[in-house]
Amino acid sequence: MIKFLDLYKINNRFRKETDKRIRHVLDSGWYILGEQNKIFEKHFAKFCDVKHCIGCANGLDALNLIIRGYGFGKGDEIIVPANTYIATILAISQNGCTPVLVEPDINTYNINPNLIEHKITKKTKAIMVVHLYGQAVQMNKIWKIAKKYKLKIIEDCAQAHGAIYNNKRTGNLGDAGGFSFYPGKNLGCFGDGGCVTTNDDALAKKIRAIANYGSDYKYHNIYKGINSRLDEIQAGILDVKLKYLDKDNEKRRKIAQYYRENIQNSKIVLPKTYNEKSHVWHVFVIRCKQRDKLNEYLNKNNIQIVIHYPIAPHKQIAYKEYNNLSFPITEMIHNEVISLPISPTMTKKEIKRIVEAVNNFKG
Repeated sequence: MIKFLDLYKINNRFRKETDKRIRHVLDSGWYILGEQNKIFEKHFAKFCDVKHCIGCANGLDALNLIIRGYGFGKGDEIIVPANTYIATILAISQNGCTPVLVEPDINTYNINPNLIEHKITKKTKAIMVVHLYGQAVQMNKIWKIAKKYKLKIIEDCAQAHGAIYNNKRTGNLGDAGGFSFYPGKNLGCFGDGGCVTTNDDALAKKIRAIANYGSDYKYHNIYKGINSRLDEIQAGILDVKLKYLDKDNEKRRKIAQYYRENIQNSKIVLPKTYNEKSHVWHVFVIRCKQRDKLNEYLNKNNIQIVIHYPIAPHKQIAYKEYNNLSFPITEMIHNEVISLPISPTMTKKEIKRIVEAVNNFKG
């Protein structure tokens, strides 16, 4: 069986370094908000070319913290792509804000900038862009819209660590960015983890306090905060793996290029990219109208796939108030997408076998 993602194989490459870092944390006797957090935050901020990186417990918390940090709440609207993973929308609604859904561009699967402006009202506070599947959103028009209406730009960077647009990395394309370091991400830890990146000094200071029980210093609480911190072991692991992120992303790009050049099946719609550096191929998503049959066929051929994602957010029971809304492009995407294996540890033999299997699919 070709695994969709072999996390053991991916992480075993760094075993000596991560073991040493874990031992260092254990021996230090300091396990929360210590040296490893400071080191990783400094290095990841430099990687994204931003002033601040604030570690937190997970990617959802990262987005929550940004929204809370700006003070957005009940009655405020935040524009968001309709075809994102539900966590993006949860962050908005959990803060009492209203998610305003916008269809994606079918060529990039990212939010369609041409559909944003007519969704803006007096209640709109921000545009939350999602660099879906690993491809950086084309930000030019969005920057202009945000400036025109004085809106904040929040980036959901959970799938796009290291992607580049206009010579800037994700996490530095808006006012603040939220990252997830879930194990399966391009930069993943050994559990849950996340961070916020920003160049806004005041926002960074506020988020750091909110994430630590609302405390600016011990036992002094200025906000009704939460407990959302990146633990020392995960920070150390991330700092080790960060050094290899660009090389791993390049390996993903080469696999994606091979797929796009060699998969030739009229039943398959291949992903597109407007610039090679803009995409880090967190997942390689194809579309097929006969997805269920393709899924069954690939499994029979011992190729493990994943569907990102089978149900659109506005069709989820959790958001039943949106169930009657119609987003045809979003619904088509969620009904047709299937993700092929892609990782920096895949062999040429595995890649060729996947291409051969997909090409031989008859439906």
